[in-house]
Amino acid sequence: MFDISWSELLILGVVTLVFVGPKELPTLMRTLGKYAGVIRRHANEFKSQFDAAMREADLEAMRDEVQKMQTSINNEVMRATEHVDDASKLARVEPPSTANTIASETSSSDTSATLAPPMPAPPRGET
Repeated sequence: MFDISWSELLILGVVTLVFVGPKELPTLMRTLGKYAGVIRRHANEFKSQFDAAMREADLEAMRDEVQKMQTSINNEVMRATEHVDDASKLARVEPPSTANTIASETSSSDTSATLAPPMPAPPRGET
């Protein structure tokens, strides 16, 4: 993380030992360890809060996306329902079928034949 080599760490230890002294070195290390722990806890807490905020933002985006998909699906279903309603209305209005037309034509021709008087036979020539 800090990119410190072993030789640099050794120099730091010797300088600390010279300035602090061997008597105060354990107290200094305990204090540094305590502060390092506090800093680490704060960093972990910040990280967890940041992760929670990111998850919440992702959830918010997903919620918006699901809402858009739901409205889109609802619109499609409503359009399909309208098409089905229109088709059922058209199916209720029955156009005259060819069988009905033929049957009505034959029945009208039968009635005209029965209503008309028979034609007289042509006279035979008398010689």
